[in-house]
Amino acid sequence: MHLSRKTVVITGAANGIGYGLAERFSKEGARVVCADIDLSGAQAAADQIGGHALKCDVSRESDIRALIETTEDTVGPIDLFCANAGVLTLGGLDVPDAQWEHIWKINVMSHVWTARHLIPRMVARGGGYLMITASAAGLLNQPGAAPYGVTKHAAVGFAEWVALTYRDQGIRVSVLCPQAVRSEMTRGLENSVAAIDGMLEPDDVAQTCVDALTEERFLILPHPQVLDYMRLKSADYDHWIGGMSNLNQRFKGNT
Repeated sequence: MHLSRKTVVITGAANGIGYGLAERFSKEGARVVCADIDLSGAQAAADQIGGHALKCDVSRESDIRALIETTEDTVGPIDLFCANAGVLTLGGLDVPDAQWEHIWKINVMSHVWTARHLIPRMVARGGGYLMITASAAGLLNQPGAAPYGVTKHAAVGFAEWVALTYRDQGIRVSVLCPQAVRSEMTRGLENSVAAIDGMLEPDDVAQTCVDALTEERFLILPHPQVLDYMRLKSADYDHWIGGMSNLNQRFKGNT
């Protein structure tokens, strides 16, 4: 996909990866809709890039449906939807059910709801593109953050399902799986396990996404080391679990 003159929606666009994508995609000539639960932040981002701003709480299906309908009614048919909004919840067995339910809605169900309301529209007009921001945690896991690791695995699994189910109907899917990226989510976590291979800037991630979207690659890895870790995992799962256990001990209390 080439982004020039395409209508692109980005959730979580007020800062971090979302804003980096909005800024870079706008430079590529896309018509960008910046969506965020923080409308003032979304508006500030849109003003910076000459885009549009809409409020969207992705933990609510009705908000996602409204975002899609409003964009298509006022800006144009959505060519690319970047389901980028997400949250980080630390902890393990101690995390209360309410927090599990909250992160599940945002990190998983938001993608289901987006697909439910957008894919039929895209199929009817011959195709479209979804890009889901997951995480390297969705491929490897996340010591110290069970809800995050589990929900990001689910996000990758759903992206795979959409890709294999709708490919013959013109739907393309990419899943973005970085390690640490500088944002509000990672503030104070510069020495965490996720930053073991360095913390990238959002504009670096955005450039990687532009390249991957041009080639229509499913897996987007701004930290290329993640591919090596995936190969180690698939080659010897028990050895990998041992290594991750050691990593967990090393970073215990400093996720």
